[in-house]
Amino acid sequence: MTNRFAEPMARLIEELRKLPGIGTKSAQRLAFHVLRSPAEDAEALAVAIRELKQHLRNQRLVCVVEEPTNIATIEKTRSYGGVYHVLHGTLSPIGGVGPEQLRIANLLTRLDEVDEVILATSPTTEGEATAGYLAQELRKINSAVKVTRIATGVPAGSDIEYADEVTMTRAMEGRREF
Repeated sequence: MTNRFAEPMARLIEELRKLPGIGTKSAQRLAFHVLRSPAEDAEALAVAIRELKQHLRNQRLVCVVEEPTNIATIEKTRSYGGVYHVLHGTLSPIGGVGPEQLRIANLLTRLDEVDEVILATSPTTEGEATAGYLAQELRKINSAVKVTRIATGVPAGSDIEYADEVTMTRAMEGRREF
């Protein structure tokens, strides 16, 4: 569909289509907007993208999340500077979801360029099982990769009196020096 455009325009449309939520029509509208914009605006956009990739995201630090929506939650903290890997679900033998149904294989192929993998799956039964499975597979493929798990425990602003046994156990295990 993009072959009816000049090669540079077709290439820009194809690259824009790779963005989440951007289909062919939206990509075409954005590409034509860039074409109509002053050269300085197009250059500023290119520089901003290049600087984002070079300065704000550590490609050697990967945070594994269940769904794309989890990224926004982590980004709100403004404390994470690595890249993300989205699994698109969790392991669920009852639900018929095995490792083949998740985006695990392409995570495992990236390990040569990674120093640390943060497992940020939910503290549910499925999330814990997924984190455990991933830790095992990651260490099997590259034992030099540091595998960490997000902390869990008593939420800020809550009362310990209402914490269940599992939450309190995790809070005690994840304690840190104060």
